[in-house]
Amino acid sequence: MTPKSAIAALLLLPSFSYAATVLTTPPELNNKSYVLMDYETGQILASKSENEKLAPASMTKMMTSYIIEQKLLKGELTEDEKVRMNESAWCKGSSTESCMYVPLNGTATVLEMLRGIIIQSGNDASKAMAEHISGNEGSFAYAMNQEAKRIGMTNTNFINATGMPADGHYSTAKDMALLAKHIIHDSSKYYPIYSQKEFTFNGIKQGNRNALLYTDPSVDGLKTGHTDEAGFCLTTSSKRGPMRLISVIFGAPSMNERANQTRSLLAWGYSNFETVSVQPANQVLAKAKVYFGKDNDVQIGLAENFNVTMPKGQANNIKTQVTVQPNLNAPLKQGQVVGKLTATLDGKVIAEKPLVALKAVEEAGFFSRMIDHIKMFFSNLF
Repeated sequence: MTPKSAIAALLLLPSFSYAATVLTTPPELNNKSYVLMDYETGQILASKSENEKLAPASMTKMMTSYIIEQKLLKGELTEDEKVRMNESAWCKGSSTESCMYVPLNGTATVLEMLRGIIIQSGNDASKAMAEHISGNEGSFAYAMNQEAKRIGMTNTNFINATGMPADGHYSTAKDMALLAKHIIHDSSKYYPIYSQKEFTFNGIKQGNRNALLYTDPSVDGLKTGHTDEAGFCLTTSSKRGPMRLISVIFGAPSMNERANQTRSLLAWGYSNFETVSVQPANQVLAKAKVYFGKDNDVQIGLAENFNVTMPKGQANNIKTQVTVQPNLNAPLKQGQVVGKLTATLDGKVIAEKPLVALKAVEEAGFFSRMIDHIKMFFSNLF
């Protein structure tokens, strides 16, 4: 794990036991599968058939947009780069599928295409970007699957960039929630697009199909989906105060039902859980001995705020423990992982966050390093 990815990691046990807390029962929902996930920790708060492989419909486009966003952030694409609409991607004026309606052999910028994918759910924009990036949609689907594996989506397989029905094209509620978590965290520069209610291109204004964007000010994304096979699907993110929840619905019977079911899940989550601060970032939590450095020790702390979501009323019972890696050797980079901070509740580990060097420690000169070698030698004898 790289320092950057380790800093972002927050490890949770898969299940929890809170003897002193009584949670209300999650709502009964008429759908094929659902998940309610806490964004901060990745903890699944409620679920039904969370690992059942189902057709994700246009929620597939979350991976298409995620790949585009990451390539933009890495400089592999530019926002004003022109993308051609080839006949293989063109909607042909069809009203039977979601389209951005870029004219045949016309162009749109990468940023316009990204908006067309997210807001208008454009199949044409998704296929055009797949061809622009990978040459053809099949090769892009391979890249989608590689990216899915990288971020831990273990029960997902993409055949296309759009979510149109295809044998072997599937995902799960849990995997879609994980993808949403990565979009929010990794693509924060472009995440505001997911909350935009409408987008006009080629003189055609289309509204976002996520009804909750119009009725719930805490909702700021992410993506709808619908086919006859999949039913009505919706991945939603909502933030109230420090707490952000991600809801995924597969196979609701109607557009209204997928919105109402999401409202019920979010209401249940916010009523039963709270996000509390365990420790803020950039505070000195400990000092550790450093060998072979110009400084004898290093200050360590958190690079990011450490928050934990738990049933309401348990915050005062959290305890923390600092663990530092033994025998730290210079040079140390600022932000380098050197240990972990563990949060426990009722004697059980509920979360861990990497501890990092708050300042760099440069390597000492030759003679100072020789002295430290001698010190280490004798310390290992006793």
